[in-house]
Amino acid sequence: MSDPLDLLVIGSGACGLAGAIAAHDAGGTVAIIEKRDRPGGNSALSTGSIPGAGTRYQREVGIEDSPERLIADLYAVAGPHDADDLTALIARECGPLCEWLIEELGARMELVTAYRHIGHSVERLHAPRSRRGQDLVDDLLSFIAERDIALALGNRAEHLVMEDDHVAGAMVNGEAVFARKVLLATNGFAANRALVAEFCPEIAQAEYFGAPGSTGEAIEWGRALGADLGNMAAYQGYAAVAYPQGQLLSWTTIEKGGILVGQDGRRFGPEDDGYSGFAPKVMAQGDFAWAVYDARIHDIAMQEEEYAEMSAMGAIAWADTPADLAALAGIDGAGLVEALQTYAGAGPDPHGRKSRVTLTPPYAIARVKPGLFHTQGGLMVDDHARVRARHGGTIPDLFAGGGAAVGISGRAGAAGYASGNGLITALVLGRRAGLRAVEEIRGA
Repeated sequence: MSDPLDLLVIGSGACGLAGAIAAHDAGGTVAIIEKRDRPGGNSALSTGSIPGAGTRYQREVGIEDSPERLIADLYAVAGPHDADDLTALIARECGPLCEWLIEELGARMELVTAYRHIGHSVERLHAPRSRRGQDLVDDLLSFIAERDIALALGNRAEHLVMEDDHVAGAMVNGEAVFARKVLLATNGFAANRALVAEFCPEIAQAEYFGAPGSTGEAIEWGRALGADLGNMAAYQGYAAVAYPQGQLLSWTTIEKGGILVGQDGRRFGPEDDGYSGFAPKVMAQGDFAWAVYDARIHDIAMQEEEYAEMSAMGAIAWADTPADLAALAGIDGAGLVEALQTYAGAGPDPHGRKSRVTLTPPYAIARVKPGLFHTQGGLMVDDHARVRARHGGTIPDLFAGGGAAVGISGRAGAAGYASGNGLITALVLGRRAGLRAVEEIRGA
């Protein structure tokens, strides 16, 4: 029998790829298995935005930031939850993570200064210029190839292999693949309708728009081994998926002053709750809602490739008056006229929105629907991404990150999600798992 791997990575999203690279560069032998025929998972479907607090890129443009400020921002959005210690860890590690990705590995990313997005009090998102997570995944895959790290697509892990009381690998296509350490870097469980109904019933009827591989094996394996679970009712929703195009309507359209209205043409809540927190309110409207904004906002959003593509697909209609706009969309014209007049009026916003602008013709409208994108609960882990056991300690030789691990977006619901929470957790925990796995092996 050949020697076991140092680290077997199950899953090829950002978490698994980062963990494999970190372990390899620390001197470990690594392989990645992926049940789907293509890598990337939810990371590829994201905007590729990673919060980094206190990076040199911020300092170069005069942005003052720190881990402490990021911690305060995250708590302001999510409140206390089951993984408060991870919030502090990730806030400390995210700046060095961004610099590692860009400077040491060569990822094609930049500090985003055009917007902050939900949950951030300063500009700290670092993202591919395209704002496509696929570009980040492609970069990570190129780093995997440069290192000749084995990546086996279309290979499903059926269950974990145990020897005595520790994890020793996984059964893959009926054969045991042995490893000294295993990293669960699978997606969450949003594509497993039974698990969503069990843990996140309020969003269980929403259409799922995430990666099809998010079927929750890590949760099932972890529960069978006595792992502790945390924040299981938390999830990331998205309030505005362009329909029928199926692409995200950039939330920049709303942050820069756009509104969301129902079939009656009227607004139904404070849109600055954010694209995740506002999703349940859109669900309550029925099948669809409509995003309304103007040409100024459209021009800003057109700098994002995905929005430009969506626009070219015919997702947006234009008119010079609210009544004509409503007629194009098939919604109540009087309601939309009143909504825009009230929105532009003096005094506090009737729905409590903090920032407003006056929309001017020509007006744009896009039909959208809410969706479930990613669950934010999972296996509880320590500062080294080792899976915690329910009754104390950790499960020997088992690590978790990404959607398999607990998130930092609150205990329940969608309102605790700040932009980048998924990717930042995936990458920080993946990298730490890879480094710690090799450190423990070499130390032993």
